[in-house]
Amino acid sequence: MGDTLQNKLKECDRLQQQLWGYRPLGAETLKSLKDYYRIGLTFTSNAIEGNSLTESETKVVVEDGLTVEGKPLKDLYEATGHASAFDFVYSLAKDKPLEESDILTIHKLFYEKIDVSKAGIYRKVPVFISGSKYAVSPVDKIENRISKLVDWYNNNENKIHPVILAAQMHKRFVFIHPFIDGNGRLARLLMNLALMRNDYNIAIIPQIMRSEYISVLERAHSNDTPFTVFIADRVIATQSDILRLFSETIPQPDILPLEQMLQDTILNNPGINAPALALKLARSLRTIQRYLRTLSQNGIIEFRGVAKKGGYYIK
Repeated sequence: MGDTLQNKLKECDRLQQQLWGYRPLGAETLKSLKDYYRIGLTFTSNAIEGNSLTESETKVVVEDGLTVEGKPLKDLYEATGHASAFDFVYSLAKDKPLEESDILTIHKLFYEKIDVSKAGIYRKVPVFISGSKYAVSPVDKIENRISKLVDWYNNNENKIHPVILAAQMHKRFVFIHPFIDGNGRLARLLMNLALMRNDYNIAIIPQIMRSEYISVLERAHSNDTPFTVFIADRVIATQSDILRLFSETIPQPDILPLEQMLQDTILNNPGINAPALALKLARSLRTIQRYLRTLSQNGIIEFRGVAKKGGYYIK
């Protein structure tokens, strides 16, 4: 299974580099891509939890503000609330550290129309997960465990592969289960936050895969590799879908691997630092730092000087 995961991660990297080759994207293309993600993730994430709206109905409710005859009001609120939460998550895909207040805000945006008294507030009662033999966090340990989760995330964001980071964020959050409702949707939003902040496409889990998804998540209590492989497969599916759409509308670009782009840029700009590299190559700082670490470990480049004033050189 370990070899399978590594192969999946390599495929994720290969496809993502192809997608990076289409950058920079125009403003209208970026907006349409965000809307595509917004509706797709809102529909699938809600459907996994039993929401009755179809994808087209979700689009009408979210984008046009219309109601759908015969549908429960809660289902409509889940759609608009999830879309609002996604917008906030999308705005967090920047270079600031994740904060506990961000998680509370995501839940508040999702849940405030359903029950404002519980929106963005940790649960006050114990809960049990049907179909699971494992307990979630006791009420008195929720805040501390979320704080530790946020610290773990910020300490590892530019150190481990984005897909592993995303799967771990999902798993660790949902095992805490901090809210009275909406924990699965929050876990998937946080998973995709980790991907987007690291210049990756989101992972969409269709309703048809609900049984497999729940099964590998349950197994993740003792072995999380199958769950990580499952998430990697969902990233690959989304990447492939977007590449197909791009190939039909945008000319195929010449693709140079990011490692080679970094080496060429450092060669031509000796002493350049990570923020300047991120600016030149139009990648997030954490993505650049992750690739720089790999090149340094492989003995291709080296950092010279003190932390804030030094830069990178070809070794």
